[in-house]
Amino acid sequence: MVELNRAVAVGMASGPAAGLALIDELASDEALEGYHLLPSVRGDFLWKLGRFDEGRKEFKRAASMTRNARERALLLERAGKSPPHR
Repeated sequence: MVELNRAVAVGMASGPAAGLALIDELASDEALEGYHLLPSVRGDFLWKLGRFDEGRKEFKRAASMTRNARERALLLERAGKSPPHR
């Protein structure tokens, strides 16, 4: 959990690519297996990098992992958003 928080902080300070690199290292951590915030944060970084399809998949995966109905709704709403126009 501490490492996930660190990845978020690094992503905020150094950009989403740096945060995503740390998240991807955590993906094999058995302690975080099944923890919905890992794909949620990964989806956020992917979205910020313009990798919208990948981000959408991560939000859906996170939604399927949480038991909290409100969190699930928010994650599915995020997965359904259209990418920003550039």
